[in-house]
Amino acid sequence: MQLKRQQKGFTLVEIAVVLVIIGLLLGGVLKGQELISSARVRNLADQQAGIQAAYFGFQDRYRAVPGDMNSTAAADAIGVAVNQGGNENGRLEAPVAGTDAVWDELNAVWEHLAKAGFIKGNYDGGGGQPPAAGNTETSPVNVFSSPLILARHAGFEGDGAARLVLHLGQNVPVDIARELDVKLDDGRPTTGVLRTATESGGPTVFESEDGCVDDLTAADPQWDVAAGVTNCNPTYLF
Repeated sequence: MQLKRQQKGFTLVEIAVVLVIIGLLLGGVLKGQELISSARVRNLADQQAGIQAAYFGFQDRYRAVPGDMNSTAAADAIGVAVNQGGNENGRLEAPVAGTDAVWDELNAVWEHLAKAGFIKGNYDGGGGQPPAAGNTETSPVNVFSSPLILARHAGFEGDGAARLVLHLGQNVPVDIARELDVKLDDGRPTTGVLRTATESGGPTVFESEDGCVDDLTAADPQWDVAAGVTNCNPTYLF
């Protein structure tokens, strides 16, 4: 007589245990991603606060605009050799697209602030537009390795005459930009002090990728998190 082969399978308890383990693993991954995003937002917020304090601290101590101060005056005031300086017109003017004429001041600002001890780093004031991937000898970079730019111009969305603005760098995902806006401002990309950079009309490092905002012509534009754009450029207005 042929014996029936007993079929083996998983019990309901075993299946339940596996599902619980999978759920825990997925939960851990999602929580880890959330913690990483929050850490990046805090890093950007800390950079903004530190640079703003450094800029005004320099002005208070030396009665001059960092970067705009000429190199000889900056060296005399700070007490160390300074490579780069500006024209002393009281402003950090943004360069015109395709030119290097005024990048001297925008690179010099980091050299002046660092050598005066207001920010960390060893910046050389080198000339020319910093590369999109960043150059730690010329300027600070954000957590996504893109250069930070401090300049007076109107390269941001919303109402706008030229203002002193800090571009917190490209390659910032739209969800990070929105969370930063909620943390520092009103959560909207075209109002308040934290806005999206314009999508065109200036040097590349000033720009934001098309699609960071759902509809710039709408009455109340929003950060378009669903679009998943990864090259936004949140900009803080001083």
